Amino acid sequence: MIIVTGGTGFIGSNLIAGLEDAGHKRIVVCDTLGQEDKWKNIAKRGLHNIIPPNRLMEYLDEHIGEVEAIFHIGAISSTTEKNVDLIIETNFVLSRTLWNWCSRNKVRFIYASSAATYGDGDSGFTDNDQPEFLSGLRPLNPYGWSKHLVDRYVSSIVYKQEEGGVPPQWCGLKFFNVYGPNEYHKGDQMSVVCKLYPQVAAGASARLFKSHHPDYEDGGQLRDFIYVKDCVRIMLWLFENPKINGLFNVGTGKARSFKDLALATFAAAGIKEKIHYFDMPEELKDRYQYFTQADMTKLQDAGYDIPFTSLEDGIRDYVCEYMSKTDQYR
Repeated sequence: MIIVTGGTGFIGSNLIAGLEDAGHKRIVVCDTLGQEDKWKNIAKRGLHNIIPPNRLMEYLDEHIGEVEAIFHIGAISSTTEKNVDLIIETNFVLSRTLWNWCSRNKVRFIYASSAATYGDGDSGFTDNDQPEFLSGLRPLNPYGWSKHLVDRYVSSIVYKQEEGGVPPQWCGLKFFNVYGPNEYHKGDQMSVVCKLYPQVAAGASARLFKSHHPDYEDGGQLRDFIYVKDCVRIMLWLFENPKINGLFNVGTGKARSFKDLALATFAAAGIKEKIHYFDMPEELKDRYQYFTQADMTKLQDAGYDIPFTSLEDGIRDYVCEYMSKTDQYR
């Protein structure tokens, strides 16, 4: 049995599709569905069970000995969420609880961290999991801080043996700028390509921020964009290699500009490019990040050698196989 928290969300539902394609049968989703269309993210999957988060620990205790691994993907992922108590309870406290349960019961634990833990990037983007390195990172929002707390908690146990034990396999995944199918419910937290495509398809200009930094042209701000299918490949590879442990970046190692992303979207849609640049809000100017790029050395040194999807190929697949279709879901 494999448990996937956040299984109806963006990355979680794509992971479940990957697990099913790999032949895994007993997949249990832990998530809330609400009254929106998140259920469509898993509508094509054959699932062993779906349980609400408030029953998760009870369910785990009822199935001790059956659970092989927990993929803990669920979280409050909004960078603008203001209820910090709720963020900490959901993102940090539950992660601690699941880590300790997996340690006691010898269950593998793979959890979602975030590139938001790097803050403004002044300390670089190296996925060092040593306590001393992690203590120097300064996330910029409560979401990033909550994920950073989990990383530091795990690191303190692994390296200092402060309390409890360690699961037979543990991996923390620092996701960078992920895009791809099944993100349509995320509202303002959708990827830029998901926001741009409807504008492009309607014949409008793609709207991008102007640059307010002398080293970057308008639209030249750089991000490490990674296609969600590459994220799934990494997670499945780690699952297939149970002796590999650690905190790992999940990016491509190659930063690309928002202008590149917009041009790739126009090309995938078969429409001549037309871009409008506008001023970013005043409150963003002083804390806007102009560059992120994952250092992928650690994962590659561990043996991961699957090529990453280029931005152009990823957007082409996303647009042509999903967003332009009547059924947009994976």
